[in-house]
Amino acid sequence: MSIDPALAFSGVSLTFDNGTRALADVDLQVRPGEFVSLVGPSGCGKSTMLRLAAGFETATAGTVDVATGHLGYVFQEATLLPWRTVARNVELPAELDGVPKRERREAARDAVERVGLAGFEDHRPAQLSGGMRMRASIARALTMKPELFLFDEPFGALDEITRQRLNSEVGNLFVRDGFAGVFVTHSVPESVFMSTRVVILNGQPGRVAADIPVPFAFPRDPELRYTAEFAAIASEVSAALRGAKLEAHA
Repeated sequence: MSIDPALAFSGVSLTFDNGTRALADVDLQVRPGEFVSLVGPSGCGKSTMLRLAAGFETATAGTVDVATGHLGYVFQEATLLPWRTVARNVELPAELDGVPKRERREAARDAVERVGLAGFEDHRPAQLSGGMRMRASIARALTMKPELFLFDEPFGALDEITRQRLNSEVGNLFVRDGFAGVFVTHSVPESVFMSTRVVILNGQPGRVAADIPVPFAFPRDPELRYTAEFAAIASEVSAALRGAKLEAHA
């Protein structure tokens, strides 16, 4: 028996008001328990697909179906309110939804612990490192109990060690919660390490150029990155990405 997708793009196209064609006839399904990375040249519509999934944009043609109202979104920047503590930032979505104070603070405390920020609840964003601020952003999204979790290149500005550590931590959350994940990145190794599938987008307007399965079991040991099997899949993704870039400039 097949599992209904948590997210489905069917023949999706998007043209902005200025005439720019962002996406053309995109078909993509992401099921619960899948973690899909979107990789492609700049301007190929990766982040646009996340905004469509979240309802921030509306498709010009085709349909975007989201099977759940429990959606988490992590942006490129941590987008924390500087005057709020970590705990108060994390509980903000629940506060805006009218969740009672005790309930939302318990949820925030649990989320903060899960991302490794216990002890920093009363710190403000300016007192945190970049990696810690991103952890707080992930914790904030966790309070929504997401069944579909969208990540818009959240680790691109971090140093490599912090980035790899957060890759593993998000992978652990994926194992524990079983959400459907969609992750935008420009990093081929990151896309392979994080994902059950890597989807390559080409050119402008963006189209799906390749959909590459990643067979490694979760949770994934960081040492996986140094194996021949990992290198083979990363090479396949790189080759598909080079083809997408060539097509984009043709």
